[in-house]
Amino acid sequence: MTDPQTTASTSTFVVAPPSDRTALVVRGGWDGHQPVEATDLFIPFLEESGFSVRIEDSPAIYADAEYMATVDLILQCNTMNTIEKEEFEGLRAAVEAGTGLAGWHGGIADSYRNNSDYLTLIGGQFGCHPGKHPDERAGEQADNYVPYTVNMLPAAAEHPITQGISDFDLVTEQYWVLSDDYIDVLATTTQKVREWDPWNRPITSPALWTRQWGEGRIFVSTPGHRVEVLEDPNVRTVIERGLLWAARGSEQPYGEHRTGGHAATAQGGERSDDAHGATR
Repeated sequence: MTDPQTTASTSTFVVAPPSDRTALVVRGGWDGHQPVEATDLFIPFLEESGFSVRIEDSPAIYADAEYMATVDLILQCNTMNTIEKEEFEGLRAAVEAGTGLAGWHGGIADSYRNNSDYLTLIGGQFGCHPGKHPDERAGEQADNYVPYTVNMLPAAAEHPITQGISDFDLVTEQYWVLSDDYIDVLATTTQKVREWDPWNRPITSPALWTRQWGEGRIFVSTPGHRVEVLEDPNVRTVIERGLLWAARGSEQPYGEHRTGGHAATAQGGERSDDAHGATR
């Protein structure tokens, strides 16, 4: 596990010996998010953490109910793609039955704009990423790279995903997220008001969040535009922890979050899973 240059404890997660847990990596969509290179960065970590890993290049696998029943964790990196009705229903059924779902940036928060039920499952949808001054733009991805801060909320100090991680700065796409108040927010980021912007007050969006859906856990990180962002020690650490936290069989508590401006604690993962002999 990669640790940031912070006070994060290296013992937050204990990596279990090899087991029969299964991780499904679904990757594809827009190449600008480097879905292959980005997920390849985390596959060795999953294998070292006791998962057997299967890779698919489309969400078609979600429609295979027999296989999906065996999956403990889905890592999805599939931006601006489409999903068929039976594929989405298979994904949702798996999560409701206890399969964890995790990802970053557009690979999870801007995956299937054609399916409003998917947006409801995730709880937050990419809206835009306001970029540089128009005079500074050159028609490249870097037009949207701006300096910003990921601000950890108070509850993040003790949450297993973010424990020991302080506010940190990035220069990359800053996601403006359209979200509901059923997501449990660990960190936020605030869009500034600049002289050329049409909005007239700062806008705060969730940057790291979790969600309980049925028996399943969902983890989302909006930082993660490309490999160089994922290699940031703080970003990589919260994603690695988020993957283990979300997976079926995780012994990590759901954790306390701050939702909609009010402290809230949600408990999940109490039902025994006969197939895995662990709590969800």
